[in-house]
Amino acid sequence: MADKPSVLFVCVKNGGKSQMAAGLMRQLAGDRVHVDSAGTHPGSNLNELSVATLHEIGVDITGRKPKPVTPALVGAADLVVILGREAKVEPVDGTRFEVWETDEPSERGIDGADRMRLVRDDIAARVRRLAQDSDWPRSKNHRPLPS
Repeated sequence: MADKPSVLFVCVKNGGKSQMAAGLMRQLAGDRVHVDSAGTHPGSNLNELSVATLHEIGVDITGRKPKPVTPALVGAADLVVILGREAKVEPVDGTRFEVWETDEPSERGIDGADRMRLVRDDIAARVRRLAQDSDWPRSKNHRPLPS
């Protein structure tokens, strides 16, 4: 991983938002970035609607499994992105942290696939901005991402 920047996406269950963000970043950045995801209290399966709504836009996360956040994962990342308000991760010196308070359409009465598409689109816009941000990989002296 030392030859390329790394990002760790974290949410509570690692079955939805963090997996979506990781899948979207893999699609956008390809092998230019090491991408991982984890959960503070991982579930046992991926959220089926997360998988389906990503598939609608050509991103396949089938076969991925929720896993726990570990100190090793956090320490290896140049950037840790926490999705949502519930997940909490202890900061690590030398690693940049961001919290994305993602859209939660259920608070507006929007559920099901419509909810998940709005969540996906919010996360996709944030991932696109991150993939274009040349500052984030510098936390551990990595070169900026190629344009």
